[in-house]
Amino acid sequence: MAFCSRRRRPEVGGPPELYYDKSEALKYMRNSRMIDIQTKMASRALELLDLPEDQPCYLLDIGCGTGLSGDYLSDEGHCWVGIDISVAMLDAALDRNTDGDLLLGDMGQGIPFKPGSFDGCISISAVQWLCNANKKSDIPAKRLYCFFSSLYSVLARGARAVLQLYPENTEQLELITTQAIKAGFTGGVVVDYPNSTKAKKFYLCLFSGPSTCLPKGLNEIKEEEESKESTFTNESQAILSISSQLVSCKGPVQDCEARAGEEEPEMGAGEEEPMQTSGAGSQT
Repeated sequence: MAFCSRRRRPEVGGPPELYYDKSEALKYMRNSRMIDIQTKMASRALELLDLPEDQPCYLLDIGCGTGLSGDYLSDEGHCWVGIDISVAMLDAALDRNTDGDLLLGDMGQGIPFKPGSFDGCISISAVQWLCNANKKSDIPAKRLYCFFSSLYSVLARGARAVLQLYPENTEQLELITTQAIKAGFTGGVVVDYPNSTKAKKFYLCLFSGPSTCLPKGLNEIKEEEESKESTFTNESQAILSISSQLVSCKGPVQDCEARAGEEEPEMGAGEEEPMQTSGAGSQT
């Protein structure tokens, strides 16, 4: 099932290093609405990381762009390293004198840091780009696995990664989560504002340590109240159908809500555990 999208998806227009050129980078520096949205999503991602309070952490920002999300991390007292494939976006970040260290790189070729380097990772609107093949040698499943396996390695054990993304459809979301599971992660998808066609956001919350229950998705929209029950119902069912294949919590956990689906799939030797899906108003 396709998720609602009224605009042409930038991923279909070519590789990100070409799409995010100088003119696109300027938008992220001058457009107040884009800056506000990016900052809010970074704030939510940091919240979902559930870091220790009043303790500076060393974080990775994947697809850091012009450094807007990194600026929020700095404002919250954290140190960070950003990686991006666009020279123009990184140049803009340097022009803005952003505080983080910047690295030019393709996340689909792996994250080039030592094991256990980071206390956590965020990513805003980047991971879905790996689902597109821009040349014959690009195999999305392999690039996703390379990304997730290297990400798993560079995180300290027990650390989290929170990746905000715009999946095109349930098949794409399943492709992404499947490769994350193969790389060793547990976790699931948190859906904020599932009733809204405009404000709805997907956050893939990945745990590099023991599996735990997902946070609740947000459901109250201050600036707009939309009632799109038919859209919500259809898309919720699609997401929940993925959650029946993704993981629920290991063992009995009293704080967990009812699981999505009453039965867990049988697992054979070598099979990965599924992930959870959490949305406001839906069962986790």
